[in-house]
Amino acid sequence: MMKVECTRLPSGLTVVSERMPHLESVALGVWIKSGSRNETVDEHGIAHLLEHMAFKGTRRRSARQIAEEIENVGGEVNAATSTETTSYYARVLKDHVPLAVDILADILTESTFDEEELRREKHVILQEIGAADDTPDDVVFDRFAETAYRDQTVGRPILGTPETVMSFTPGQIRQYLGRNYTTDRMFIVAAGAVDHDTIVRQVEERFSTLPVTPLSTPVLDTARYTGGDSRESRDLMDAQVLLGFEGRAYHARDFYCSQILANILGGGMSSRLFQEVREHRGLCYSVYAFHWGFSDTGIFGIHAATGGENLPELMPVIIEELRKSSASIDQQEIERARAQIRAQLLMGQESPAARAGQIARQMMLYGRPIPNEELMERLSGITIERLTDLAGRLFFDTTPTLSAIGPLEQLAPVSDILSSLNIKPAAVQALAG
Repeated sequence: MMKVECTRLPSGLTVVSERMPHLESVALGVWIKSGSRNETVDEHGIAHLLEHMAFKGTRRRSARQIAEEIENVGGEVNAATSTETTSYYARVLKDHVPLAVDILADILTESTFDEEELRREKHVILQEIGAADDTPDDVVFDRFAETAYRDQTVGRPILGTPETVMSFTPGQIRQYLGRNYTTDRMFIVAAGAVDHDTIVRQVEERFSTLPVTPLSTPVLDTARYTGGDSRESRDLMDAQVLLGFEGRAYHARDFYCSQILANILGGGMSSRLFQEVREHRGLCYSVYAFHWGFSDTGIFGIHAATGGENLPELMPVIIEELRKSSASIDQQEIERARAQIRAQLLMGQESPAARAGQIARQMMLYGRPIPNEELMERLSGITIERLTDLAGRLFFDTTPTLSAIGPLEQLAPVSDILSSLNIKPAAVQALAG
């Protein structure tokens, strides 16, 4: 029987584990409630750079030693930066958990941020930025976020810009680290063949030097959805198009309702958009809907990839499907969406890495692990009336966000899209401005 155990250490650091007795491995990591959104104006990209630099040498280990020690036992270690979180994680066999804890503690408390390593890593990130700029479906999402949250950190690309990345010094990295990597914002989570009391002792010993209070006040500006229109014509085979609307934050009443609505509209091969746009009309090779939640905002979007010649027909069809969703939704569609979400939850429990990540997100967002039964109970309260009402408010009451890249000569002017959505005059003026 799997059971989630949680211990808050005197330092304020939280340790959470779930024993999965049928496994021989453990996935464990450190999740920090801080990401690109917690950067100042002059720090654009520093959260991601810090994640890279953590593996570039400590007082006890060189970059090569970090890689060799974990791989000598068949393990792996990695990290990731998102808008609101950063994570450092490892996967090892159960006998090597002490080594994984030691390495994660080492890179988070003893990194040296060597000047020469920093110089090299800056150039690695410049290549990463260049590769993203050469990938249209990456560019269109970056432009989408920038347009939806104009001139705000929540909308900025995580990688930063070549200019900001090249400007960073070891001192700036330490300043960001000291402001954000404190025990009250950090969660150590393990899932798999793990003993809770043992890992608590290991964490308490190895992470004892983490700062309890920040060096300065952490940065987090309140998000303000703006919407807007962003188009970039490129000589490409296909057009990448994103149409979005203001969504709901994690704690909002309509958050789970928004997740269900995204699933019904474009969550799989049986979804409305896939069936109508791709299967019935053959207007694109990829179409789906999504809903991103943040701590104080959210965004609902539809992504389509198609040939430029299909754009005149594609956009009206998508908008018509949005209109239909505000008028009628079948109970069978709700049940199918619930079943898909339930399957994702249960399948995630078969992977220690997925399970550790899920628990970490719940701790950062809600302060406690959320049982699957509770999640499903929240979903069970979603009705046809709530979904159609939400669709009407999402799609027809706020300024839309349009982001597109590729052969866009036949993409309708934004005024036509606004007109077809019957957007209220105030929203039209906001978009024009």
